[in-house]
Amino acid sequence: MEGNHHKRSSFSGSIGFVLAAAGSAVGLGNIWRFPYLAAKDGGGLFLCIYIILALTFGFALLTTEIAIGRKTAQSPLTAYRQLHPKWGWIGILACLVPILILPYYSVIGGWILKYLAAFLTGGAADTVADGYFGGFITAQWSPIFWFVIFLAATTLVVYMGVDKGIERLSTILMPILLILIIGIAIFSLSLRHTDDAGVTRTGLEGLAVYVIPNFEGMTFKKFLTILMDAMGQLFYSISVAMGIMITYGSYVKKETNLAKSANQIEIFDTLVAFLAGLMIIPAVYTFMGAEGMSAGPSLMFVSLPKIFDAMGGIGSVIGIAFFVMVAFAALTSSISIMEAVVSCAMDRFHFKRKAATLAVALLALVLGVVVCLGYNRFYFELTLPNGSVGQVLDVMDYVSNYVLMPVVAISTCILVGWVIKPKTIIEEITLGGHHFGREKLYVVMVKVVTPVLLALLLLQSLGLFL
Repeated sequence: MEGNHHKRSSFSGSIGFVLAAAGSAVGLGNIWRFPYLAAKDGGGLFLCIYIILALTFGFALLTTEIAIGRKTAQSPLTAYRQLHPKWGWIGILACLVPILILPYYSVIGGWILKYLAAFLTGGAADTVADGYFGGFITAQWSPIFWFVIFLAATTLVVYMGVDKGIERLSTILMPILLILIIGIAIFSLSLRHTDDAGVTRTGLEGLAVYVIPNFEGMTFKKFLTILMDAMGQLFYSISVAMGIMITYGSYVKKETNLAKSANQIEIFDTLVAFLAGLMIIPAVYTFMGAEGMSAGPSLMFVSLPKIFDAMGGIGSVIGIAFFVMVAFAALTSSISIMEAVVSCAMDRFHFKRKAATLAVALLALVLGVVVCLGYNRFYFELTLPNGSVGQVLDVMDYVSNYVLMPVVAISTCILVGWVIKPKTIIEEITLGGHHFGREKLYVVMVKVVTPVLLALLLLQSLGLFL
């Protein structure tokens, strides 16, 4: 095992690590799911709850996983066994999560590339047509073509390694992504539109809908629903319970200040999520009113192209910038998802990086084609325990995100909080004399509060709560 430690790749410094980890955290969930939930759940109220949870719940999970990774210098499949021989099964579940997520995430990445190509080639007007998105995803070959391109791009970066591939790309893409989001958000606030009924709405009015808490019709049950939504969003947003942060933590040098790095990742992720809302909600409100936000997950592929079209000539330019930004966010996340699986194969089965990457890519290719065919050849409708109706992609998303991830996170909290004790993590964070400012909060969160909240989230996913 020690031999592995010496040969292990590493990030060149804390900036590379923070940008790569932030790149993983900043994904599609931030860009379409966060704005949709914020609009649905009372705007500023959702924001306040989300920020409080990020500073407590999110901080505890993120810090724990990064510290486990650096302490063991292993990916999740072997890290948990190293922490405690009888708890290695958590690593198996943690490795299974990215195996399930990578194929369907790459399929969605392919959808984004398809829309980007349409905007780049002057076909933006086509994307506005009713049925365009449905017609595309139910076609037999086109979704597979774009999925393969996205998966190939992901594979290439992971194939190149930690410092030359993941870190180098993240240090280029993340600043560009941030600039694009800020630019589009500023433009979104400047919008003004008069609809067919003669009602004029502005981006600044949309901003008010987004940031001012709305307590209208608030009940205790509704508050609990908002709390669960915010917690679920944060849980998926910061890339915990899927092996990624343990894997990235294992590449961090011992002299790196882990507490400071975790804070920076937290801030970056929350900032991008907030800016995504600032970019989308004012634009949707201006052109479609409050009811426009009810589009939910189809917002990015159905509602937004219509909004870009309504902007006139500048709409195509904004559409290109938007889909470039979303493609970057999707790519940095898919790279981290693939890296978690590749790292597991290298540590557990002693594969070389290139062989492990190609093997994982082949598995993702097969499963991704099945996901694509889930909208035509393999189409079915299955009612899931949380009440939603799903196809192949939705079932894989439900099992990975709504069942396995909470189980992994709850188990990790029990292991750290009650078996190996929080001091194991605290010692790793304070290594080299680094200060851990929220140490007492961390102990309370990891032992009691976080596992209880996660248990409620799991019960909600299983249709047993709320």
